[in-house]
Amino acid sequence: MNRDKSRRAAVAAGQVLVGGVNSPVRSFAAVGGEPLCLGRGQGAYVEDIDGNRYLDYVCSYGATLLGHAPAAVVECVAQVARDGLTFGAPTVRETQLAEKIQTALPAMQKLRFVNSGTEACMTALRLARAYTGRNKIIKCRGCYHGHADLLLVQAGSGALTHGVASSAGVPAAVVQDTLLVPYNDSAALAQVLAQHEGEVAALIIEPIVGNCGFIRPRDGYLAAVQELCSQHGALLIGDEVMTGFRVAWGGVQTLTGVIPDLTVLGKVIGGGLPLAALGGREDIMQMLAPCGPVYQAGTLSGNPLAVACGLKTLEILERTRPYAQLGALTQRLTRGATMLAQEYGVPLTADAEGGMFGLFFTPARVYDSGQAQASDQHLFRRFFHAMLARGVNFSPSPFEAGFISTAHQETDIDSTLQRFELFLQTLAETQ
Repeated sequence: MNRDKSRRAAVAAGQVLVGGVNSPVRSFAAVGGEPLCLGRGQGAYVEDIDGNRYLDYVCSYGATLLGHAPAAVVECVAQVARDGLTFGAPTVRETQLAEKIQTALPAMQKLRFVNSGTEACMTALRLARAYTGRNKIIKCRGCYHGHADLLLVQAGSGALTHGVASSAGVPAAVVQDTLLVPYNDSAALAQVLAQHEGEVAALIIEPIVGNCGFIRPRDGYLAAVQELCSQHGALLIGDEVMTGFRVAWGGVQTLTGVIPDLTVLGKVIGGGLPLAALGGREDIMQMLAPCGPVYQAGTLSGNPLAVACGLKTLEILERTRPYAQLGALTQRLTRGATMLAQEYGVPLTADAEGGMFGLFFTPARVYDSGQAQASDQHLFRRFFHAMLARGVNFSPSPFEAGFISTAHQETDIDSTLQRFELFLQTLAETQ
């Protein structure tokens, strides 16, 4: 597979862009080699500038649920663009999109649109601190909620350790009020809340983890988390930037019935353009300016193109409700891959929900970031490059979930499994 143009493009990008990319995971740092330079996408496929075609399981990290360049959405955005790209003033579609989101998530009594998941999570935490009058927050180890300073922390020595900055440029004082607990461990959360009684403003959590690979909550875990937060007067913030409208109409909370005080959305609600939202209980949300003392602003927040793209996407999803079909396809992929791996004696665990899935090269189900990091990352790198060479595009990191779209078909899944078996055969021959 010739990728000479992509390689030259990577060299040129490196001359003007930091690391040659505008988001670190695109650099192939975790897997080695030169990143793809994509030129177009259509349906379930993307094409690089060399003309190589790839079956795509990245889907812009979950944003393109309807596939690449869906005709109805592209036509809608083009029409709106002709009327103006941005105004810095309210438009009717902002209200219409908020109303559409509320039909799926009625607990989002009031909303605020922003441009990214980082903005939404940062604002939700600022709101929680203002509402409760407390400073400390809790996040789960290994979970990513954007690159705001207070969230860029990793675990120290155990679940009760205060946050240690995991990025240069983040002062220790900024993260000293960020506490860490393992995901799927309600006992550890109970201990932290008890130790810091009356000090914790909120817990922010991915109800299904996607930023450390796909990690499902244990039975009863999310309900226990909600109960603990309620007992200790801490707000529960559900980060459904990745899962919202991807695993179900609405998100994980519509599947579990565990309704957070505040919800953060992104990716799918923008349909492929930059858009995110936070929302929840009216008494909390009303603290945002101009109604209350918590300041947040953005010139391009709720811009006409992103709002139109998101609204058309949600209208199609509401009408078609493709989640059973998406779930069947991801299960076909993960079960098929698991069976093949067992046949060839390769340790693999895989899981899926709706249009989202994940796999780890490890024999046992993964329930937290420690187990995820203990998976065979060298084997993942071999898998990634072998599949890419055979025309299948996965995320270039062992710690990212995979995604499918409504454009994917059973034949795509079966073709992927056939190419995966070729990788396993080659692996067996070299061992």
